[in-house]
Amino acid sequence: MKTITACCGLLAFILTVPWPSVSALTREQVGMQNLLTRWYELGERVSYRMTATTKDRTGTATYAATAKGVVKRDDMGRLFEELEWPELVWNGTPVQIPPANQQFRQILSLSPDRMLAAPDVSRALPRLVALTFDLRSFYADAWAAMQQPTLRFTGNHTVVLNHGDTNSWADGARVILGEDSTDLEITLDDVNLNEGTATLTVLHVPPAQPKITLPAEWMRTRVADAPNNWVQVVRAGARQFVASIGAETSKVEMQLSLTNGKIFSARMENPVEVFERECTDEALTMCGEGTRYQLLRQIAISE
Repeated sequence: MKTITACCGLLAFILTVPWPSVSALTREQVGMQNLLTRWYELGERVSYRMTATTKDRTGTATYAATAKGVVKRDDMGRLFEELEWPELVWNGTPVQIPPANQQFRQILSLSPDRMLAAPDVSRALPRLVALTFDLRSFYADAWAAMQQPTLRFTGNHTVVLNHGDTNSWADGARVILGEDSTDLEITLDDVNLNEGTATLTVLHVPPAQPKITLPAEWMRTRVADAPNNWVQVVRAGARQFVASIGAETSKVEMQLSLTNGKIFSARMENPVEVFERECTDEALTMCGEGTRYQLLRQIAISE
C-alpha cells in the first residue's frame, strides 16, 4: 500500500489508504470534495518542456527549455518541487549552461499551506530568468484555482480579486523594476472522469486600481482603455534606461490531473499594449518622445 501526502485547506493529512483511481470516482464523490487538489508523493519526479515566442518592436525571439526535478519535504513537513533547468535553446541554437549557473534550483509547490515565492534568480542564467517567472505564473494560476471550492463541475466560474497587489519579475541587475497586477477570472471548462483531467481557462484582467510602482508622472497616462497595470524599467547602460508602461491581459488554458492535481499542460497568450521611452536619468524625467507597440508572448508547457 502506498502512502500519499495530501494538503487540504491549511492542514496536511497523511492518508493510509490509496487515493481512488479516477475511474472509481463518481460525479457524487467529485461534488463532495475539493475537485482540484495537488496530492504529492515524496520522491515524485516532475518534468516540463517549455516553448515560447516573444514579439516586440525589435523583432521575434523563440526559445525552448526543460525544467525537471523531484518532490521533497521541508522542515515543516510540507512538500515542494525542486527544479533545475538543464537545457535551453534560444532562436534555434542550444545554449550551454555555465558551471556558475548549474546549481540554480527553482522551488515551486501547489500545496495550499505553502505560498508561492518569487524565485531567487541571483544564480540563474540571465536568459532563464523570464522562463522561471513564467513557470511560476502557471503554478500560481493552478494554485489559485485549487483554492476555489466552487470549481467542481463543468461550467463553474469564479472571479479572484487581487485587490491591486503586484507580481514582480525584477532581477535587480538588468530589470530594475518589473511589476504587473491582474485579477483572475477562472472557468472550469471540462471535467473528464474517463480521462482523469480537468480543463481550465484563467483570464488575467486589469484590476480597478492596480498598485504597480510608477516612478515617473508620465507613466500615469493610460496606454489603452483599461488602467495601466504593467511597468518595466531596464538598465541599458551607465546612464541609459528603457522605461515602459502598459496595459496587460493574458489568457491561460491548462489541463490538470484529477488523480493527483499535477499540471499536465498549459499555454498562455499574453499581450501588453506598451508605451516606451528611453531615458538618461534614473528618475525617468529626461526621456525621448517614446513609441507605442504591442508586446506579445505565447508560452506553453507540457510534460
